[in-house]
Amino acid sequence: MDIQKSYQQDNGVGKLYLVGTPIGNLEDMTFRAVRILKEVQWIAAEDTRQTRKLLTHFDIATRLVSYHEHNKHASGPELIRLLQTGEDIALVSDAGLPAICDPGADLVRQAIDAGIAVIPIPGANAALSALIVSGLSTERFTFLGFLPRDRKPLQQELESLKQRNETMLFYESPHRIMKTLEAMLEVWDPERQMCLMRELTKKYEEAARGTIRECYELLQEHPPQGEYCIVVQGSTDSENEVSDAWWEGFSPEEHVEHYTTQGLDRKEAIKRAAADRQIPKRELYNYLHQK
Repeated sequence: MDIQKSYQQDNGVGKLYLVGTPIGNLEDMTFRAVRILKEVQWIAAEDTRQTRKLLTHFDIATRLVSYHEHNKHASGPELIRLLQTGEDIALVSDAGLPAICDPGADLVRQAIDAGIAVIPIPGANAALSALIVSGLSTERFTFLGFLPRDRKPLQQELESLKQRNETMLFYESPHRIMKTLEAMLEVWDPERQMCLMRELTKKYEEAARGTIRECYELLQEHPPQGEYCIVVQGSTDSENEVSDAWWEGFSPEEHVEHYTTQGLDRKEAIKRAAADRQIPKRELYNYLHQK
């Protein structure tokens, strides 16, 4: 077990700060974020050109180093070495909170393994911003990032999510959003409620609220522009009524096999089958391994 006391330990190594940055509006930069970026010895950025604009705006002269998906295997160990020598590093993404849908998560794990304190500096987040204005339930929600690009894996992923009751959050690009909504129309109830949020915090911020079908028709009339956050209602009553009976003729083994043939690994297939049957997944796992 690892217990981190962020501000009560001094083991001679540096700290890794995860600094939230604006997702569009520079006024969303916090005072604390500016102070930390000025105080650390290094800033590790996903796109140094983009981050340099931010630093210039806030008159921050801290040294900048590149850390992104294509150089993380070389840059990551070097950043850990710098931290171990006692230097503090701030990690930033192009927009929003770092380590969400970006390679910063790998650096966080490496830092934890090396005994380095990892400290969040909260800031703007696109998914949660879209959720709270969507009008959909915020009691339970799941962030799922970007869906698969290719048609078959996309449909399989949506099928595996079909019976989820909680609100679901996705990111999507303007180039792929039509294909994503087409797949949702095919797999899910077209009458599910949805919010398409684009250009968050910017001049042309827009929230389109309606059914999946209505949002798809809107994008047919008005071509997609900007990056999107998709907020979707969980399974509807009509979908649940259908799902109550579809697996009743299956044995537990056949039920799990049904999900593995859709591309899920066995662990996830057992979890999904157990949820359908409303039994603990451990109970189903034990049953299958006693056969």
